[in-house]
Amino acid sequence: MSYSIDPSTSFDAAPAEAAALLSRLASDDAVVRRIALIGLADLEDACVIESIVTALRNDASSEVRSEAARLLASWERSDVVDALCGALLDQHDAVRASAAQSLSQLKQASSGVILLEWLEHPDSFVRAALLRALRELRVPEALTPALQALADADANVRGEAVGVLGWLKNPVALDSLASLATCDPDASIRRAATAALGFAPPTHRETTAALLGALHDDAWQVREEAATTLGKLRVAESRDALENALDDAYWQVRLRALRALGQIGEAASAPQIATLLSHSISNVRKEAALALGEVGRIDDVRILAALDAAQADGDPEVRKAVRIALRQIAERRP
Repeated sequence: MSYSIDPSTSFDAAPAEAAALLSRLASDDAVVRRIALIGLADLEDACVIESIVTALRNDASSEVRSEAARLLASWERSDVVDALCGALLDQHDAVRASAAQSLSQLKQASSGVILLEWLEHPDSFVRAALLRALRELRVPEALTPALQALADADANVRGEAVGVLGWLKNPVALDSLASLATCDPDASIRRAATAALGFAPPTHRETTAALLGALHDDAWQVREEAATTLGKLRVAESRDALENALDDAYWQVRLRALRALGQIGEAASAPQIATLLSHSISNVRKEAALALGEVGRIDDVRILAALDAAQADGDPEVRKAVRIALRQIAERRP
């Protein structure tokens, strides 16, 4: 293996230092080559990128290729993105993982064009990695392939597709996400789809139906996410279901249901919320107090009495939440 430097190349960094590092890429010792790559990257000179890309494509050592893939995250240009996509097919998992991680750090929407060209690859790891990389780029052209990927046999691919659609926030995806939230066989996908529905308008009935169904999911994590999203959307018709969720076997679900009821802000929920001021978990008591601050009324003597009693709670965070709640209620005095 041999890497050479064009003598006419102009370096922003010291030419002698760059040349010395490049010469070490011809060493028979993989450790020397890997350290040389790190040194080249530290120069932050675009002229060395081609040599790092060459190492990624051709070096005999998987450790060197993995290092090259990691280092290339510092530069975002078409040849680098293409090389990282190619590295997703490397025979060594460490190289593939490093390439996927670097691709996930892309920031320029223009890189999405290259990613989309690779997206139909038969390897599920490649498809999942590319969808993850596309997620935060918010490339509109990713909508159709992401929707198609919701039917992928691989759960990782479906999960990453949900992430893309959640970031794109295109209403076209709502029905598909709603279906996935209740029907996907994988609980982690149902949870992700439930969270992704957070951009829906409160009037989208398919979303509401899916979230209410998700409140009864076998997996508590999905129920927790459903309560969170219902609160975020402030779906008033979910109040009864959220009040029922206050009796969930998992305190995490109860906490999110409390928060959602506070966001919806219906005074009729106050008595049910107040029952959790005595819950054994302090985080739940704290959330109950904060929710009462959102829904309580100055003329509701029972709620004010419950909050007043909670000022003696043994947890200082709960006592602080109670004071905040009492102040909020007082400020809403007619």
